[in-house]
Amino acid sequence: METAILCENLVKHFGEVKALNGLSFEVRAGEVFGLIGPNGAGKTTTLRIIATILKPTSGRVEVFGLDVVRDAEEVRRVISYLPEEAGAYKNMTGLEYLRLMASLYMPSPGEVEKAVEEASRICGLGERLRDKTKTYSKGMLRRLLVARALMTRPKLAILDEPTSGLDVVHACAIRSIVRDYVREYGTTVLLSSHNMLEVEYLCDRVAVIHGGRILCEGTPQELKETYGAENLEEVFVKATGGV
Repeated sequence: METAILCENLVKHFGEVKALNGLSFEVRAGEVFGLIGPNGAGKTTTLRIIATILKPTSGRVEVFGLDVVRDAEEVRRVISYLPEEAGAYKNMTGLEYLRLMASLYMPSPGEVEKAVEEASRICGLGERLRDKTKTYSKGMLRRLLVARALMTRPKLAILDEPTSGLDVVHACAIRSIVRDYVREYGTTVLLSSHNMLEVEYLCDRVAVIHGGRILCEGTPQELKETYGAENLEEVFVKATGGV
């Protein structure tokens, strides 16, 4: 099976702080891979390096065979990245925002409109897309942003806490959006989340990160069997020593 992401001995320093300490893992094409760990474990730093936003101190990262440092521009053409803190322009309507973002990726007006149509279908906001985003609830805004991340049909979608702070209804809607999209297009997804129910529902394989290193990885079922746990929350606690 094709390798979507290859991280080898990844190290990242921020001054005296070592955020990543020899982190290594591999993501296969077409799978949803979850990266879980406590705050400060290095999850977001890892995602930002893969998304070409940060450069590693040492180590190697490849996305579909492209080096994220040497081939950064090419990597950006095949990925999308949704940060946890992402927002939209408040005085734009949802449609205006999607059209603007699509124009940054698509070479022709026709392809821009196709992407906007795709995003409209994905987010399911209907006529509310004609309203300014400042009138959206947090859940509606997050659905818009997830649609923005997927509308270009990236080979790799990097999603950092896609349902953070959402109520059950909107969180379930976004999980369904991601899972349905992966099934339809075979997109690879790298997902970070503190919601273990979400990770267990969405992810084919999961890695637990702590102290800038991978402690363990496998399917949710494999991890539960390894740690004698009933769910991923127990795996998380046992793997990280309750930190």
